[in-house]
Amino acid sequence: MGKIPKGLSDKDMLDGYVEDVTMEAQFLAAEAAEEKKRREKIFGKQGNSLSMSGLDDETLDKLGRKLLELKMELFREGIKNYTLKVKREDWDIIITPVVKGKTMKK
Repeated sequence: MGKIPKGLSDKDMLDGYVEDVTMEAQFLAAEAAEEKKRREKIFGKQGNSLSMSGLDDETLDKLGRKLLELKMELFREGIKNYTLKVKREDWDIIITPVVKGKTMKK
C-alpha cells in the first residue's frame, strides 16, 4: 500500500472514489423511479398539480374532501361515467358533474 499524502482536503482524498452499487441503492433507485412514474401519471409531465395554484395546504385538503364526497355520492347513485365542468361566475368557482352531455341538478 502506498504512502498517504498529508495535508489533503476531504474532497481531494475522495477524488476518484466510486462507490460500489449495493442492493439497497438499487432498491432505492427503483422505488424513486416508480414514484416519479406515479406522479407523472397523476399530475402529468408539466406538474400541473393543485399545489401550484397558490392554495394553502388546508384549503387544498378541504377541496379534496369535498370532491371526494361528491365522487362517493355519485357512486352511490350509480353514476360512474362523468366529467367535471368548472366555471367561474363573479367571485364563485362552480364545479358541476356532467354525465353524457347532461348537467346534474339536485
